[in-house]
Amino acid sequence: MKMLLFLHVLGAVLFLGNIITAAFWKVSAERGKDLAHLHRVARNVMTADYFFTLPGVVMLIATGHIMASRRGYPLTELNWMTASEALFVASGLIWMAVLIPAQRKMIKETAVSETAGALTAAYRKASRTWDVFGTLVIVIPLAVLYLMLAKPF
Repeated sequence: MKMLLFLHVLGAVLFLGNIITAAFWKVSAERGKDLAHLHRVARNVMTADYFFTLPGVVMLIATGHIMASRRGYPLTELNWMTASEALFVASGLIWMAVLIPAQRKMIKETAVSETAGALTAAYRKASRTWDVFGTLVIVIPLAVLYLMLAKPF
C-alpha cells in the first residue's frame, strides 16, 4: 500500500505541478514581446501535458481506484471519494473539450503571429479561453486535493 500511496502522490505532483507551471510559463511568455519565444512556449505547454499531466492523471486514477477498493470505500454513494472523482472527471472533460483545442489554436496562431509580426485576434481569443478555463482546471484539482486530504464526508 505504501508504494501505491507513493505513486498516487507522485501522480498528484506531476499533474498539479505541470498544470500550474504551464499557466505560469504561458502568462510570462505573453508578457514578453518575443513572438518566437511565445510560439515555443505554446508548443512546449502542449508537449508537457503529454509528458507530465497525462501520466499524472493515469497514475492518480489507477492508484486511487486500487487504494479505494482495498480500503473498502463505497463508490456508489456520495462521499469525499466520489465527489473527488466527479470533480476530476469534470476537469478532464474541460481539458479535452476546451483547453486542448485552445492550445492547438494558440500554437497555430503563434506561428502566424511570428510571420505577421504581431499577435492575431484569433490567438488572443484562444488565449482568453485558455486563461478562463485553465484557471478553472487548476481550481478544480486543488479542490480535489483538499477533499483527498481532509476527507470531510
